[in-house]
Amino acid sequence: MADNTQKMSYQAGETKGQAQEKASNLMDGAGNAAQSAKESVQEAGQQVREKAQGAVEGVKNATGMNK
Repeated sequence: MADNTQKMSYQAGETKGQAQEKASNLMDGAGNAAQSAKESVQEAGQQVREKAQGAVEGVKNATGMNK
C-alpha cells in the first residue's frame, strides 16, 4: 500500500512540475509577444512622427515660411 501511495504522490509531483513548466513557457511566450507588439507600435509611432514632420516642412516650403 505504501508503495502505491508513494507512486501516486510521485506521479502527482511529476504532473505538477510539467504543468508549472508549461505555464512558465506560456508566460515567456506572452511576454515576448507583448514586447514585440510594443516595439512595433513604437516603430509605427516614429514613422508617423517623421511623416508629420515632413508634411509640416512641405507646408512651410509651399507657403514660404521656411525662408
